[in-house]
Amino acid sequence: MENNAQLIAQCEAKAEQWLAPEFDEQTRKEVKELMENTDKTGLIDAFYKDLEFGTGGLRGIMGAGSNRMNIYTVGMATQGLANYLKKNFANLSLIKVAVCHDCRNNSRLFAETVANIFSANGIKVYLFDDMRPTPECSFAIRHFGCQSGVNITASHNPREYNGYKAYWEDGAQVLAPHDKGIIDEVNKVKVADVKFKGNPELIEIIGEEIDKIYLEQVKTISIDPAVIERHKDLKIVYTPLHGTGMMLIPQSLKLWGFENVHCVKEQMERSGDFPTVVSPNPENGEALTLALRDAKAIDADIVMASDPDADRVGMACKNDKGEWVLINGNQTCLLFLYYIITNRIKTGKMKPNDFIVKTIVTTEVIKKIADKNNIEMRDCYTGFKWIANEILKSEGKQKYIGGGEESYGFLA
Repeated sequence: MENNAQLIAQCEAKAEQWLAPEFDEQTRKEVKELMENTDKTGLIDAFYKDLEFGTGGLRGIMGAGSNRMNIYTVGMATQGLANYLKKNFANLSLIKVAVCHDCRNNSRLFAETVANIFSANGIKVYLFDDMRPTPECSFAIRHFGCQSGVNITASHNPREYNGYKAYWEDGAQVLAPHDKGIIDEVNKVKVADVKFKGNPELIEIIGEEIDKIYLEQVKTISIDPAVIERHKDLKIVYTPLHGTGMMLIPQSLKLWGFENVHCVKEQMERSGDFPTVVSPNPENGEALTLALRDAKAIDADIVMASDPDADRVGMACKNDKGEWVLINGNQTCLLFLYYIITNRIKTGKMKPNDFIVKTIVTTEVIKKIADKNNIEMRDCYTGFKWIANEILKSEGKQKYIGGGEESYGFLA
């Protein structure tokens, strides 16, 4: 009991600081309610620790408090990142960043907050005009020659969550030594240090013109356009699960030449509440329920579902008995890499120093395929920043042709 009373007292003391004038009225009201509630669970959860800026950035439940995702925790993270960028790129006359966000509640608010803070620190910001898929954030960083970027997303987490991912100049999430360097700077920042008042002259809104360039670049990785021409009426059912995929995936399929794409109507409505699914994660079969309903109704050939930030895809197809089967991440990674290797060989596109990458927990059958075809295969840690690191190490020397992991992500 004594320990409990001590914890409550510590949380109350911390919450008291959030009633200061530098916090907005809505935040102060929320904190007051937590403090006045006889049940102290909410107060403890919101204040028992500070939301930690880790190697991937921030991720947490949204709300008022030091252990929550809000404009203040996002603000301190951004101020710390800005401080690190100014130290690390002191030789540049203008540091540039790209800022992107997903469909979640508060994502736009957080993205605009991030843009304002960067610009207030003299950093040029390319801010997307609306939600966009995570891969386009990486593309924008490289396209504009940025030194860093921020994506506001909690990927496929439940609706209560949001997140903050920091990227480096190669378009990948930050790795050593920069991850630790940023964490050290973020840990020094107090709310009073955050420059919230933006400089509009340093914020450039970007949108459709970048989508166009990006989609044209995506189309260049098509291995055999003649195959699509033969199968252009393939019946595809697609769902973005209320998320960012709706911004680009139907257009991309059309651009590649697929003419028979059916989008799940209820899930083409953007919503951070994800009203039609228990969890917006294509790894869970439940998330594909409505897509499978539509697939059966129109006798489709394939089902695809992207997660809310559209950096992973779940699929289903029919087996030899005509029954719908979910394809897991190991299988998609294996199928894609097998296709890329064998068809690059067939069409004469394979070069002797091309290589593929998989994560250490992804099926070893990929290694057998690579060995049989005399292709270099590299293993790396789980996470796309590690696949990106392999690409970076060989950029300009060897060509990366594809890679992925068992958790439904693939990078062609």
